[in-house]
Amino acid sequence: MADKYSVEAAEIIVNSALHLPIAQAAPIYEQLLSVFPTAAKYWKQYVEAYMAVNNDDATKQIFSRCLLNCLHVPLWRCYIRFIRKVNEKKGVEGQEETKRAFDFMLSYIGADIASGPIWMEYISFLRSLPAVSPQEESQRMTAVRKVFQRAIITPTHHVEQLWKDYENFENSVSRQLAKGLLSEYQPKYNSARAVYRERKKYVDEIEWNMLAVPPTGSYKEEKQWMAWKRFLDFEKGNPQRIDSTSSNKRIIFTYEQCLMYLYHYPDVWYDYATWHAKSGSIDAAIKVFQRALKALPDSDLLKYAYAEVEESRGAVQSAKSIYESLLGDGVNATALAHIQFIRFLRRTEGVEAARKYFLDARKSPNCTYHVYVAYARMAFCLDKDPKIAHNVFETGLKRFMHEPVYILEYVDFLSRLNDDRNIRALFERALSLLPPEESVEVWKQFIQFEQTYGDLASMLKVEQRKKEALSRMGEEEASTLEGSLQDVVSRYSFMDLWPCSSKDLDHLARQEWLTKNINKKVEKPTLSNGPGNLDKGSSPSMTNSSVSLKVVYPDTSQMVVYDPRQKPGPTPNVDIVLSICLQSNIPLGQIGKSTTTAAQTPAGPAPSSSDLSGSTRSHPIPSASSFKPTRDRQSGKRKDLVRQEEDETTTVQSQPLPRDVFRIRQIQKARGVSSSQTGSASYGSAVSGDLSGSTS
Repeated sequence: MADKYSVEAAEIIVNSALHLPIAQAAPIYEQLLSVFPTAAKYWKQYVEAYMAVNNDDATKQIFSRCLLNCLHVPLWRCYIRFIRKVNEKKGVEGQEETKRAFDFMLSYIGADIASGPIWMEYISFLRSLPAVSPQEESQRMTAVRKVFQRAIITPTHHVEQLWKDYENFENSVSRQLAKGLLSEYQPKYNSARAVYRERKKYVDEIEWNMLAVPPTGSYKEEKQWMAWKRFLDFEKGNPQRIDSTSSNKRIIFTYEQCLMYLYHYPDVWYDYATWHAKSGSIDAAIKVFQRALKALPDSDLLKYAYAEVEESRGAVQSAKSIYESLLGDGVNATALAHIQFIRFLRRTEGVEAARKYFLDARKSPNCTYHVYVAYARMAFCLDKDPKIAHNVFETGLKRFMHEPVYILEYVDFLSRLNDDRNIRALFERALSLLPPEESVEVWKQFIQFEQTYGDLASMLKVEQRKKEALSRMGEEEASTLEGSLQDVVSRYSFMDLWPCSSKDLDHLARQEWLTKNINKKVEKPTLSNGPGNLDKGSSPSMTNSSVSLKVVYPDTSQMVVYDPRQKPGPTPNVDIVLSICLQSNIPLGQIGKSTTTAAQTPAGPAPSSSDLSGSTRSHPIPSASSFKPTRDRQSGKRKDLVRQEEDETTTVQSQPLPRDVFRIRQIQKARGVSSSQTGSASYGSAVSGDLSGSTS
C-alpha cells in the first residue's frame, strides 16, 4: 500500500482475504496487523479462519498475541467459544478449564458496558453443570449467586435483565433467604443502573469500528479524542462510589480500550502513565512508557517523559540509557538531545562529566550555537563560573558570528556581568560582519544598550548609524528609517510606561504603515461606480481591458467544502472587512455594459445615500416614475449632498459611493447609521481610526 495507514485499502485487503485459503490469507493478515496491532476485528477474522480449519495450535497462538491488547467483547466471546469447544469432551477437567477461562475473561472485560451477554453465558454455564450430591448442588448455587451479585452491580446494557434473573434465581432457591439478599443488593443495583444510564451517554459518542491511525487533525479524529477524554474523566470521578481498587480497575480498563483506537496519540500514553504514577504505582507507569515507546518509537517527547520518571525514582542508569537512545550514534543527534544530556549529566554525575561531554558534542556536525549557549548558561548559573562561560561564548563566536541570536545571547551574558566595554566591542564586531537584512535585531539591541549605558550623544549616534546601515536594504525600507516620532517614543519609554497615550501609539503605528506603503501606486479604474463620473466621450462598448488587471485572486487549491455540521464558520469583524474592501482598488466587472445601462436609464441619476438612509428602511424603494414628481423639490438639497459626497470621496482613503442600493444599506447598517441620519455615508475614515487598533 502506498499509504500503509489507508483505512480504505485495509478494508479492501481484509475483505479479499476472506475468500482465500488460510495458508494464503495468513501473510495478508500478518501484514495488516503489523500496521494495525489493535484492530480487534482483524484479529477476530484472522483467528476464526484458523478455527474454521480446526487448527487449535495456531488459534491459541493468535489469541495469546491479541487478547490482552484488544479488550473487545466480540473477540473475547470468540475466545470463550473456542475454549468451550476444546473442553466440551474432557469431562470435569474440561469444565474446570472452561470455568477458569470465564473468570479470566471477566477479570479483563467484565466492566465493559457490552459485557452483559458474557455474564449471562457464564451463569448459564454454571447452572448447567451436573451436581450429583447435595453438597455439589450447594456449591453450584453458591457459585451462581456470586456471579449474579457481581453482574448486577456492573453498569451494562443488560443490568436490568440480570437483576430480574437474579430475583427469580433467589426466589427459586429460598424465598425467605431471597428477601434479605435482595434488600441488601437492591441499592447497589439501583446505583449500577443509574451509572449505566450516564455511562451510555459517553459510550454512544465513541466510534467502536475505528482503526488506530496516526492523528491527521481531522474533525472526526478530534471528536473521538474528545469523546474518550470525557469518558475517562467520567470514570475517574468514580460515579458509582465503589472502592478504590475496583474504581482503578475500571479506569485501567477504559484507558486500555482507549489505546485500541488512539494508539498513535502520545498524550494518551502520557496521561495513562502519569495517572499510574499519581496513583502510587510507579512500576505500572514504567510499563506503560515501555509500551508507548514500542508503539511510537520515534517520539522524543515520550522518551524525555520516560527518562524523567526513571530519574525521579532514582534509576539513573535506566534514565541514562534512554538519553543515549536519543543520541543514537552521536552523528545524527539533534542539538536538543546534546543539551538535555549535558543537563542530565550535570544533575547526576557532576560538573566534570558535563564538561567532558560538551567538549565531545561540539565536534558533532549537528552541533549548533544552542549547545554553546546552553553550556555557557549552565556554567554561569549553576557552576557560578563566569570565566568558563565567557570562554565558551568566545569560542563559539568564531563559529557563529553570523548568527544574530547567538550575538544577542552573548550580549545578555555580558550585561549580567555589567561589562559595557566588551558589549560595545561585541556589537561593533558583529555589525561589521552581519549583512544589513540580518542585523536589524542587533541594531535594536545596540540602541537599547545605549539607552541604558550611554548618554544622549551616543544614543543619537547609534540611531543614525543604524539608519545609514539599513538604508541599503531597499527604497521602501529606507523611507521608514527617516527620523520620526517613533524614535522619541523608543528613547523615552520604560517597560510598560509610555510618553504618550495609547491612542497616539495607534496613530503612530498607522502612520508607520502608511509610510511603508507611500510609494505604492494607487491604480484607479477608468470608470467609477458613480453615475456622475461617467466620461461623456467613452464608448458604450468599453470592456474590462480598460481596467487594471493586477488582481490578487484567492488560492482555490486550498479551498475546502464548508460543512456547517462540523466546524463553525469564521466570524470576521464586519467593520474592518468593509473598510479594507472599500479602500481596495478592485477592477469593476462588465464596465461597458453597466455604463451603457446607466446612461440609458430614463429615471435619471441614482438616489444618494441620504435618500436611502431612512426611507428605504420602512418603505419599499419607489419606481423610476415615482422619483420624477419630487426631483425638482429636492434638487437643491441633492446638489448640496452630491457636492458634499464629492468633497469626501476625493481623499486617498475613500472610493465613490456604490450604486447598488442593497450594498449602501448594508454598509450603513454595519456602521451603525441610524434611520434619522441624513447626508452621505463616509466610509473612508477607517484608514485613520477604525483600523488603528488592529494595525498596532
